[in-house]
Amino acid sequence: MELSKIIPHIEALIFASDKPLNNDEIAELINNAFAFMEEQITSEQVQIALLGIQEKYSSDFYPFEVKESGGGWQFLSKPAFYKTIVQLNGEKFIKRLSTAAMETLAIIAYQQPVTKGEIEAIRGVNSDYSIQKLLEKELIVITGRSEELPGKPLIYSTSRTFMDYFGINSTADLPKIKEVLAEQAVEPTVVQHSEEPQNESTTTENTATLVINSDGDLVIQEENNNTTE
Repeated sequence: MELSKIIPHIEALIFASDKPLNNDEIAELINNAFAFMEEQITSEQVQIALLGIQEKYSSDFYPFEVKESGGGWQFLSKPAFYKTIVQLNGEKFIKRLSTAAMETLAIIAYQQPVTKGEIEAIRGVNSDYSIQKLLEKELIVITGRSEELPGKPLIYSTSRTFMDYFGINSTADLPKIKEVLAEQAVEPTVVQHSEEPQNESTTTENTATLVINSDGDLVIQEENNNTTE
């Protein structure tokens, strides 16, 4: 069967599915549906077909598009129609995470797999409530226990729902820390302290400046300033 004849079936699968479908899943479903075909389609052919489908729905004529999100392909409404659609499912769209939950989720996203103790060591406060809320919202999952740490604490990672919630296809799509910092106006933090004068006319002042290096890490840059009266 020609690829052009399979495209509508791929669209139908994505439209009808209650979860994102990846290339392998689509290929398997198509091959099962057309078991009589001499040559089965591959994931690579599905990818080519999806590029055509994406181009089709990128037209302004359609209020929705096909996007790779949450670990697979989905039909999603375009951002321009958010205000219209939110009237139907306001509670679903307006629900927001608390600052504490967002902090906890960010730590899990960037440090995963991670234990509760490691999360709390970074945040500096108890995180039981935040973790429980994130589990309830299915944004994180328990992926096992740490065999190396005492008590074998639970290990947490982000879920497919997390990727879908934030419109990414994998954790590799998360912005890098230094990219986030680059978008912000990050000013150096200057900490000054004065030592005892070496003589009556000269004072040595050490200035420590916290700056972000090319790797996105905070480093201390010290300068000696001599002031002569």
